[in-house]
Amino acid sequence: MTYSTRAKFRSEETWAEVRRCWERGETGAALARRYDVGLANLWRRRAAEGWRRLRPDDPRPEPVEGWARYAEIQRAAFARRLSDARDLAECLVQAMTEERLTQAPHWHIPWLYHWRAEHLGPEATARDRARAIEAGHPWAEVFWREDGTLRPLETLDEEMARLHPQELREELGLPAGVEI
Repeated sequence: MTYSTRAKFRSEETWAEVRRCWERGETGAALARRYDVGLANLWRRRAAEGWRRLRPDDPRPEPVEGWARYAEIQRAAFARRLSDARDLAECLVQAMTEERLTQAPHWHIPWLYHWRAEHLGPEATARDRARAIEAGHPWAEVFWREDGTLRPLETLDEEMARLHPQELREELGLPAGVEI
């Protein structure tokens, strides 16, 4: 019986594929057979190059109420969020087109003024300012510059938060007395 003394050389691409398969969880023996590499060489490379098995994602635990009930609960919550989003969208559309800005939630009023100024021009901005002053809104004096132009949106948001700290605290879920 004669033994071959020819060394087997495998390309780096082959070894890269062996490594990918091993890291995904295949056994060394199976890979040695498939790619015709020596098992000792595979272990040597693994140790030298620091191969690590990829940890599979943990399976999601089943909810206490079971998947069917959980799906019902999630579907109902999604329907509520969707309904709220649609109600808000309708409110914002009416406010943008019919100039009823104060019917929108406080946190959207700055954006509405900003949107109207950008899309409807200086005439709408002047009307909005005049209405805010006429109605006596607390933001009437701080949202607009002296020349009648609207301040940047970030400034409007900060002013609205400053004018309504208790409402902001409730929105953020903070107890009374916590500095915002």
